[in-house]
Amino acid sequence: MESNSTEVNEEKKNPTVVHFEIPADDVDRARKFYSTLFGWKIEKAEVKKDGASMDYWMISTSGISNDKSSLGGGIMKRQDPKQPNLNYIGVDSIDDYSTRVNELGGKVVMPKTEISGYGYFAVCMDTENNAFALWEHIDRGQS
Repeated sequence: MESNSTEVNEEKKNPTVVHFEIPADDVDRARKFYSTLFGWKIEKAEVKKDGASMDYWMISTSGISNDKSSLGGGIMKRQDPKQPNLNYIGVDSIDDYSTRVNELGGKVVMPKTEISGYGYFAVCMDTENNAFALWEHIDRGQS
């Protein structure tokens, strides 16, 4: 008997990691380290969080700007001494998944927040106190 799991996955994909974030005490030092070690292209980006500009550097792990075929990430100035690396999981609705996080025993520690022109994120803790973020993409031009 042949499995039809491929058909199910093609209809609706499971949420997956779509972005990672590296906090840095010294952003220039971190940029040099990762670009030299892995050949990553790291460029300053115009990013607004809740309407306010923030210093943020986008990472292309393929080494090519705007390459959507590989996992991308970002580097930002560390906001808290205990700020961890953060993986962003792409979902179709932050509101729905935030509710599910709470129902399953996790916590939403930073509610839905807009990144103008890109989408929304929420930071969560799982049942084992590991941080992760939910990411809901929006088409550019919408907000």
